[in-house]
Amino acid sequence: MSRLGIIAGGGSLPKQLIEACKRDDRPFYVLGLKGQTDPATMTGADHGWSKLGATDHAIGLLKQNGVEEVVMAGSIRRPSLTELKPDLRTLQVFAKLGTRALGDDALLTAVAGELEKDGLRVIGAHQIEPALLMPEGVLGKHAPSNENKVDIEFGIRITQTLGRLDVGQAAVVQQGIALGIEAVEGTDALLERCRKLKRKGRGGVLVKSCKPQQDRRFDLPSLGLRTVRKAYEAGLEGIAAEEGKALLLERAEVAAAADKLGLFIIGFKTS
Repeated sequence: MSRLGIIAGGGSLPKQLIEACKRDDRPFYVLGLKGQTDPATMTGADHGWSKLGATDHAIGLLKQNGVEEVVMAGSIRRPSLTELKPDLRTLQVFAKLGTRALGDDALLTAVAGELEKDGLRVIGAHQIEPALLMPEGVLGKHAPSNENKVDIEFGIRITQTLGRLDVGQAAVVQQGIALGIEAVEGTDALLERCRKLKRKGRGGVLVKSCKPQQDRRFDLPSLGLRTVRKAYEAGLEGIAAEEGKALLLERAEVAAAADKLGLFIIGFKTS
């Protein structure tokens, strides 16, 4: 079995992939990103550290440690160019992309291309742990109301449009009104913003869907225990995510928390 390189961002996904490798007796190496990866993720794992923008150094570490396949897992806080301090190879990638470097899809695809130039095969997190994919239907004991379903349908249209523009993957809708859409700030900040915008009365859903042009090896929309807590704090009634095209992290914990807090979790299908 080939050795897997886990390029670890923030959140719980890298740790889940580490546990999946241990369970399956798959050899692995973790590459942490300074300022992005929780050091606790690396505990007990064969690992190294690199900086964002240090493409040659990162690829060198992966190859020196016998990595053949690579997965990019976890959230990345996008730094400014001043913080990034890109090496020559990274600057060359930016130069080729031009203004497309401002979008997640083009940038991540370019990063994958650089890894593949050096003989590293890039795969998706769900190829390592298929159980991460969002199932269809209701998860847990709470189901959306008819009003919630109308808001979900509107949220799907919003997120699909956002996705085509490579802007974001999430929206919050209440009573047919878009309270907020996700951009560079991420889902947590979106939910915090919408907590102050929630209208009187019931309703309010977080909708997450995959960009239509998304390379599904990386940056799939995801939700986990933190998402559930933030949605509850924002006064929402539930979360809807795209079946088979979103990652459901910490599934058992998410279901238990949603049941306890009275939120619904549902996976929806798109054409």
